[in-house]
Amino acid sequence: MARLKIEISVPESHVEQVIDALHAAGAGQVGDYARCASVWPVTGTWLSLPGARPFDGEVGAVRHGKECRVESVCDEEQARAVKEAVRAAHPYEEAVIHFLPLYEP
Repeated sequence: MARLKIEISVPESHVEQVIDALHAAGAGQVGDYARCASVWPVTGTWLSLPGARPFDGEVGAVRHGKECRVESVCDEEQARAVKEAVRAAHPYEEAVIHFLPLYEP
């Protein structure tokens, strides 16, 4: 069974909701521990294009904002459910969710 690392950038105001969504979808299980995640501050940058409905900033203006990076893990079979759960909990119109394969010897 392949394991994946999950990386998500999210405003600090929504970190707990995203971690709750990860957990509800089965992510964050490490041995006998559940809801495992790492969180640290990052700075994001973006330019909202015409037609966008930005959570923060204005269309046509470059924005730099404080965010948090949330990392966790899941099984490959859980990835679709994890993606759907995070998108439902995430405030951004276009949440970026990275799934990276883990090498486990």
